[in-house]
Amino acid sequence: MEAQKLIGVKKITGRIVVKTGLRIGGSQETMEISGLDNPIIRNPANSEPFIPGSSLKGRMRSLAEWYFGEIPQDGDVTKPDITSRTARVFGIPAIDPGKDEAKRKASTRGPTRLVVRDCHLSDESREAFKAGRPITEIKTENSINRLTAMANPRSMERVLPGVKFDLEIIYRVFDIDGDGGSEDESLFKEVFLIAMALLQADALGGGSSRGNGKIEFENLQVDGQKLALPALPFSTAQIAR
Repeated sequence: MEAQKLIGVKKITGRIVVKTGLRIGGSQETMEISGLDNPIIRNPANSEPFIPGSSLKGRMRSLAEWYFGEIPQDGDVTKPDITSRTARVFGIPAIDPGKDEAKRKASTRGPTRLVVRDCHLSDESREAFKAGRPITEIKTENSINRLTAMANPRSMERVLPGVKFDLEIIYRVFDIDGDGGSEDESLFKEVFLIAMALLQADALGGGSSRGNGKIEFENLQVDGQKLALPALPFSTAQIAR
């Protein structure tokens, strides 16, 4: 086996624009009378809403696995198909491949290609927050007993449409077995960009089937150059194996 080395990184920047109420749940630090049961996650240093990098990366990975037919064994995210293309891009857990040649080869492909930063409020949304203008709302939902028609209301917090978050993702390119990074360059287009397009077409956070979490990427760039996501439906060339 030839030497493996990191030969470059791509820096993807832009903004995430909330199009419908966005809910990524946080923990309730204190119990208050008539307090909110389902708050969103916030930065404890300044109480600003943010999007955890883990939420963003996990949602993209899940959508990509469904799209490429690479769902983990029994749906267990700790047991991905380590030989898959999504596993190469999004990472695999530490394993002992034993005598399994396919697993041994997969385990030598290097670490995750993606570093997904937490997404904090853009300057304009931060200024709105500091000025006391609302950037979140309390949405009340009801579940209705189908037989008695009794309502069971619940309240949850959401980030309002129009709020923007700064996006930064690092994509690593490795030279594996002397390929000069060609495989990782291909997977950037054929897996990562498709995962981003799937996320924009789907939703982020909780309650997506009830209208939450539609987002849009704005002003995407890679290393300072304009970046366009593939259009849906994807062409055969875009998803060629």
